[in-house]
Amino acid sequence: MVALLDVDQLRSFVAIVDTGSFTRAADVVFKTQSAVSMQMKRLEERVGRALFARDGRGVRLTEDGERLLDYARRIIHISREAVSAFADDALTGRVRLGLPDDYAERYLPEILARFSASNPLVEVTVVCEPSVQLVEMIDRDELDLAIITHAARKPMGEVIRQEPLLWVTSQRSVAHEEPVLPLALSHAACVWRESAIGKLQEIKRAHRVLYSSRNFAAVGAAVLAGLAISVVPESALRPGMRVLGTAEGFPALPSCKIALLRNPGAVTETAQALADHIVASLDNMSPGAQAEAAE
Repeated sequence: MVALLDVDQLRSFVAIVDTGSFTRAADVVFKTQSAVSMQMKRLEERVGRALFARDGRGVRLTEDGERLLDYARRIIHISREAVSAFADDALTGRVRLGLPDDYAERYLPEILARFSASNPLVEVTVVCEPSVQLVEMIDRDELDLAIITHAARKPMGEVIRQEPLLWVTSQRSVAHEEPVLPLALSHAACVWRESAIGKLQEIKRAHRVLYSSRNFAAVGAAVLAGLAISVVPESALRPGMRVLGTAEGFPALPSCKIALLRNPGAVTETAQALADHIVASLDNMSPGAQAEAAE
């Protein structure tokens, strides 16, 4: 008879892959490191293949480990879904989430992974639009939750993340040295665009918007091609981008604040559960930063 895979061992296996070490994985699965190591030894014996190879101080998956990973994630997901299906308090239904496309690219994978693991029976509908449109959609009861850029001129929502906003150019570009500074920015109502242009006007730096798009990937492409400079939050920096600062003549920008906006007419247990996962995924606010954001 073929030996069946142990779900608990697979959970530890996935935790090692996700955290990058046996030690951190042990904290995630609430076991000792020696217990996790023993689980992996037994898992390797069960599949008859080596799953990990040492890589300096860390570990990496072998080719067989990579093959097992997809199966492991699916087995764990199905196991959770089966348990939830028989739980009396399992959440069901649909929740509607809106966020700008650049936030979706950076934050949505972790948010959905966290939420789906706990609530596999809930359908999540995702809409990607600029913050201004998302606020309007909340007002029209078309969304339950929205992740938006917090605007000082019209603050709304709960600020859950704060990052430096940075000037960026391509590592192989000197576009920032041109007499008339070429810019690649988002739509006209974008808070980051207003901040960038406002700062350039303050220092009387000649500039022109050369590329404008609601799509962050398009703006990033113009920067990486060396055609223009832009402004992005720290977490949005990509390989190939270079940060410009006061040494290059670029003034400091206000911080980027991300807020969670809730629909007061859609206060459901499902929406609250997703909101909790969003806060857990994005929160980097110290008490001092929370006070600053509130002001």
